Parts: sequence; C-alpha cells; structure tokens
Amino acid sequence: MNAPTLALAQELIRRDSVTPRDSGCCELIANRLSPLGFSTEFLRFGEVTNLWAVREGGAPGPTLVLAGHTDVVPPGPLDQWKHGPFSANIDNDLLYGRGASDECKSGNWDPHTNCHRQVPGGSGSCTAIGNRH
Repeated sequence: MNAPTLALAQELIRRDSVTPRDSGCCELIANRLSPLGFSTEFLRFGEVTNLWAVREGGAPGPTLVLAGHTDVVPPGPLDQWKHGPFSANIDNDLLYGRGASDECKSGNWDPHTNCHRQVPGGSGSCTAIGNRH
C-alpha cells in the first residue's frame, strides 16, 4: 500500500463508523475526490449518510462505477482486540482496526480516487454506502 493510500485507510479506520454512524467518512472521501474533478452529492436516508461522486469523461466512453461501504459492525469486547478497533495501528507491517481487511476502509478507496485514470476518456462514478451492515 502506498503512503497516501495508507494514510487514507488509517484516517477512515480511526473513525468509529459503526452502523448507522458515518463519523465523517463520506465527507473525508468527498474531500479527496473533489480536487480530482468529481462532483459529489451526499444522500441521506434516515440516519444513514451515503456519497455519490461522478467525474465526467472528456470523450464518449464507458462509465466505471466503483462501490464501497464506510460502516462497520460493532467491535465486540474491546479486551479481545490486540489493538483497538479504531486505532489503525501498524504492527509488523500489518494494519489493524475495524475495516482494515475488507473493501470497507482499507485499499478500496485508492482505486476510487484513481478511477479517472482507469477509464481514459470515459466517466467514473463512485458510491460510498453508509449502511451495508
């Protein structure tokens, strides 16, 4: 994982986004996508915040849509964690925390922020769903 991707993953993991709380995850992702030319829209459904981001391509072409979620399940008993569930600690080159090992908060957002490079001339869209669990 490269340094910017790792920093983003750690920032997301440190946010206690147990369903249905977003804890600012969608805003963080939107702030990363906006400077890359994405228009962003927050969609609220009840207590849940979702993000829809679109970057229009410069020429006709396919649209790539990437989806991920920002919520996590409750961590359970904290005394059973080697590192805190929202610590984002690195130990022996492993990243620890809730969401570190799935598409939730780890490397999934690097492709999202780079999807404008993955479809030259086409459009890219991403969604961050705040209530998968």
